Amino acid sequence: MKGKIYTVSQLNGYVKRLFERDAFLADVFVQGEISNLKLHSSGHIYFTLKDKTAQISCVMFSAYASGLGFLPENGIKVTVYGSVSLYEKTGAYQLYVKIMEPAGVGALYLAYEQLKEKLSKKGIFDEAHKKPIPEYPKCIAVLTSPTGAAVRDIISISGRRNPNVEIVVAPVIVQGEYAAESIVKALELVNRWKGCDVIILGRGGGSLEDLWAFNEEEVAMAVYRSRIPVISAVGHETDFTITDFAADLRAATPSAAAELAVKKSDDISEIMTEAYETMTFFLEHRLKAAEDKIHGYIKYFTSERELRRIYDNELYISELYERLNKGIDLRTATAERELNKNAALLNSLSPFRVLERGYSIVKKGGGYVSSAKELIVGDKINILFKDGELTARIDEREEKDG
Repeated sequence: MKGKIYTVSQLNGYVKRLFERDAFLADVFVQGEISNLKLHSSGHIYFTLKDKTAQISCVMFSAYASGLGFLPENGIKVTVYGSVSLYEKTGAYQLYVKIMEPAGVGALYLAYEQLKEKLSKKGIFDEAHKKPIPEYPKCIAVLTSPTGAAVRDIISISGRRNPNVEIVVAPVIVQGEYAAESIVKALELVNRWKGCDVIILGRGGGSLEDLWAFNEEEVAMAVYRSRIPVISAVGHETDFTITDFAADLRAATPSAAAELAVKKSDDISEIMTEAYETMTFFLEHRLKAAEDKIHGYIKYFTSERELRRIYDNELYISELYERLNKGIDLRTATAERELNKNAALLNSLSPFRVLERGYSIVKKGGGYVSSAKELIVGDKINILFKDGELTARIDEREEKDG
C-alpha cells in the first residue's frame, strides 16, 4: 500500500476545515420541516430539518435557543440561519443553527398560540378562578405608563363618573425588554399593600410586538395569583392578549375599564333612592301593623268584660295575699314558741347550770372525770367552779366500797 496513511480523526479534521473555509456554508439560510426533535435538559435543541427528498441533522445550542420566541415542535416548517460543519466524533455533517423562525407564520403569533394553549390546559383561564369585581370600590390601583393616554383616560372617566373613588397610579413599563418584569413587580407590590379594591392593568393600542409584555407567561401568572381582582385593559377592542384571558375581567380599552370599575354617581344615587324608598315602605308597613296590634290590645283590655275579669282577679289576688300573710304570721309564732321551748330545755341540761348550784367539775387532761377510779395519786387535775378554775394534784385517794 503506497501513500501517506491518515487517522480517522485527521481525515475528519481536514474535512471539517474544508467546510469552515467555505464562505457559502458559513453563512446559510435553510428552510424545512422539523422532525426528530429533542429538547435536551442542558438547553440544547437537536432536530432534523427535512423536505420531500432530503434531510440534514441540526443542533441549536442553548445560548441561541434561549432567545427563541416560540417552542419548536415536530411538523413545524421553519427557516433557520447558521453554518454547516462536520461533527468529527461521528463524521456526520450537520447544520449549526443560530436563528430559527416559523415559516409562513410569525414567531410571536406562534408563541402566543402555544402559551395560550399551555395556560388553558393548566386551568389558568377557568371561570372558576375569576374573582368578582366589587360594585362600589373605594380605591382603584391603575398599573400603566404614567405618561400614556391610558392613564389620563382612566383618571378622567373615573373622576367624571364618581369623584369619591380614589385612583392610585402604580407606574409600570408597558413595552420593551423590561416591561414584563416591571408589571409583575407592580402587581406583587399592590397586593402586599392591600389598600385598593380592584386593579386596572393596561395600556393603549399598538402592534403585537408593542403589546408583547402582556403575552408573557410571568405576567399572566402574576395576574392569576393576584388576590385583588384584576381588570385587563390592553390595546383596542380587537386586541386580545394572554393577560386578558388570565384576568378576572377583560375590558376592550382602558376607558372601558374605568366605566366597568366605577359606577356613575347618578346610578348610585338612584340605587340609594330606591333602597331608601323600599326601606321606608317596609318600615311604614311594619309600624302600621304594630299600631293596629296595639290598638287591638287596648280595645280588648278596656272592654267591660275584660275590666270585670281584671277586677275579679284583683279581688282574688288580694284575698290570697291576706291569707298568705296570716299563714306566715301563724307559722312564725309557732316556730318561735318551739325555739324558746328547746332553748329552755338545752339550758336546763347545761353542765354550767350545775356549777351555779354549788357543784364543781373535775377535768384531767382534755376530758371530764366522772369517777374516782379514773384518778391515781400524782395526777394533775383542773377543778371548774362557777366563778373560776383551780389546778390541783392528787396526794391521796380513798377507795369506797360498793
